Amino acid sequence: MNTLKIETSGSIAILRLDRGKANAMNAEMVQELAESFTNLATDPEVKAVVLSGKDEFFSAGLDVIELYGYDESQILHFWGAFDQLIRLMVSFPKPLVCAVTGHSPAGGCVLALCCDYRVMADGKYRIGLNEIPVGIVVPSPIFHLYSFWLGSARAYQFLLEGLLMTAEKAVEAGLANESCELAEVELRAIAKASAYVKFNPVVWSQSKLNFRKNLLEQLSPDFDEAFGPTLKQWWAPETRAQLTAMIEGLKKK
Repeated sequence: MNTLKIETSGSIAILRLDRGKANAMNAEMVQELAESFTNLATDPEVKAVVLSGKDEFFSAGLDVIELYGYDESQILHFWGAFDQLIRLMVSFPKPLVCAVTGHSPAGGCVLALCCDYRVMADGKYRIGLNEIPVGIVVPSPIFHLYSFWLGSARAYQFLLEGLLMTAEKAVEAGLANESCELAEVELRAIAKASAYVKFNPVVWSQSKLNFRKNLLEQLSPDFDEAFGPTLKQWWAPETRAQLTAMIEGLKKK
């Protein structure tokens, strides 16, 4: 794999995002994540998974520099694959704990939201969904996923504002479950995964899927209806101009 690394700690698989400095997601990373979760779901040696990133960045979200250059077919395929990845992760039958090892805006936050538990690094790091300020229409499945943890009213307000939160605020809002020093994040996540695997796996898994039944139904609408506005706005001149300006800023960093 080119964008991920997997290692094990006993019966726990640690799946690390490993693409460039900021773990920005492109089509290849989305595909490798989907393949990894599909394999880990049926691996009898793996009882739980910790999804982790790099120090400073869990994931900076979608790689807008690469995605900007995709043609209509490529961007359609990307959003379709990202939609499928979300549903695959939300329906993952084993404990899935996220070690938020740094900044996690937009798509990075979406990955974290798919997990059962989130441990986030204290300090300067930010997490949240800032698609609207970037110029991306938020698809309805992502709103439902955000609402599952934050409640509809708070998710609605935070999305409209494109709010990015510190770990302290994220814990208060229900976006993160706990926070700690960066050096302890992955260890805490492994500890939580280890606690989960002590339960009867069939009981735990079936209960998890029961609790997420309504969410999974909300994540499976007609694709064109859910993502059509996002794809349409992606090609709007004002969005392309906004993305161009953002890309120029990123290239200067």
